[in-house]
Amino acid sequence: MDRRNFLSMSGLGIAGLMIPFGNVIAAEALLVPLDVARKKTLADIALNAAKAAGASYCDARIGRYLRQFVITREDKVQNVVNTESTGIGIRVLVDGAWGFAATNQLNNDAVAKAAQQAAAIARANAKSQTTKVELAKTPGVGEVAWKTPIRKNAMEVAIKEKADLLLGVNAAAINAGANFVNSMLFLVNEQKYFASTDGSYIDQDVHRIWAPMTITAIDKASGKFRTRDGLSAPMGMGFEYLDGAASGKVVLPNGAVAYNKSYDMLADAVAAAKQAQQKLTAPTVKPGKYDLVLDPSHTWLTIHESIGHPLELDRVLGYEANYAGTSFATLDKQKSGFKYGSDQVTVFADKTQEGSLGAVGFDDEGVKTKRWNLIKDGILVDYQTIRDQAHILGKTESDGCCYADSWSSVQFQRMANVSLAPGKSKLSVADMVKDVENGIYIVGAGSFSIDQQRYNAQFGGQLFYEIKNGKITGMLEDVAYQIRTPEFWNSCVAVCDDSDYRLGGSFFDGKGQPGQVSAVSHGSSTARFNGVNVINTARKLG
Repeated sequence: MDRRNFLSMSGLGIAGLMIPFGNVIAAEALLVPLDVARKKTLADIALNAAKAAGASYCDARIGRYLRQFVITREDKVQNVVNTESTGIGIRVLVDGAWGFAATNQLNNDAVAKAAQQAAAIARANAKSQTTKVELAKTPGVGEVAWKTPIRKNAMEVAIKEKADLLLGVNAAAINAGANFVNSMLFLVNEQKYFASTDGSYIDQDVHRIWAPMTITAIDKASGKFRTRDGLSAPMGMGFEYLDGAASGKVVLPNGAVAYNKSYDMLADAVAAAKQAQQKLTAPTVKPGKYDLVLDPSHTWLTIHESIGHPLELDRVLGYEANYAGTSFATLDKQKSGFKYGSDQVTVFADKTQEGSLGAVGFDDEGVKTKRWNLIKDGILVDYQTIRDQAHILGKTESDGCCYADSWSSVQFQRMANVSLAPGKSKLSVADMVKDVENGIYIVGAGSFSIDQQRYNAQFGGQLFYEIKNGKITGMLEDVAYQIRTPEFWNSCVAVCDDSDYRLGGSFFDGKGQPGQVSAVSHGSSTARFNGVNVINTARKLG
């Protein structure tokens, strides 16, 4: 199931009724891992068969991808789905060209045959390829293992406990005034074994969790309705994320509570029900220029679309044009010291950040992950690269940004966790708001659109609050803001300190053709942008 199909469904329950990511299995089967020794044996068979077929390089990825959905609506469990997809993908270089083949048959003969097929495909590709692949050196690391540092494996938690949590959340929202509630748990475990002719045998166990919900309130007299989605972020964590511990709470200026390292889903559902009701009577926004105060639960999507994707090197080079095109941030801009944002804007890429969706020890090319700057004090300084792109920037090593969403998909460049660094001076959200004369405070991500070079964009949100003379005066509706990417980031005048830093992100970042999805986080503290154009999105009928 790709991102577009997931989002095109008319509700969380219906989306879950699709059977994504492989074969349906019993919940108990989620806890049975593949044998590591057997995986190494199969990987060696693939590597040896590829070399015998003329490959100068080969990597093999044995993957077991597990998903669990628990889907509810009001007082009913709509569905519980457990899926598994297992197989091996083999990528080879022959005569300077790539070839790839995969099989779900994990036996010696099938693996060897797939390696031979990959080599044959590469040899055929080499006949029409004008430039040979130049692969950055990556030293072999031998046999290593990495695991998401979870405290409680969500796959081990009983289905009843998960269902009871969601039904309790739904009941709390209904009691607080909601008319409809959809809530869901989505759990991911990727068991990935990577081996290459460089001498790496890397066993990784990746865990992710997401608890989305949508709360709806209706004015029965007029038929008008408003929704508020949950403010949780999908995280690279275990079930401990849902313990609601105080260490994960951040109190917002409007009195609401945001969450990062833990999430009190019930408290958020109650707040969402009340805020959905408030949206029914909130005045519509007057279009114009406003100073925007953007909460991290909102800013992550703006970072994703206007910085994360434009600084993927394959988009910059024009190699990738699916899912909203290429990039305005061409190589000449990096060479000339392009002013991407104000001095307040430092943006870093990081595949190691604990709790983030993209955190792994090694990427799908066996490259050890790291952190590096993309924008430093407003200046564009770097991009995101993989092994066969590094030489284009004069780099001697990859940035570790290669990923495939399945053993059956070829790995290619994907976004790292891309985040706005916190401000260097102590600054709370309340301090920031008190200096705003005419502004809007935006919480949560909403709809968006972006052009084919990611230069022009428009973003909505979940909650909008008017700021007048340093005080939040009340809720607004029908708000969206329009940006030109460099103008917007150059309008950033303040970023709160690291005490406000939080992660947002997406399980379904789409890219490529055929399309693949990846999970990626974006962190920030609350940030202020001056003089941004706000439009009214209300549509009048008749």
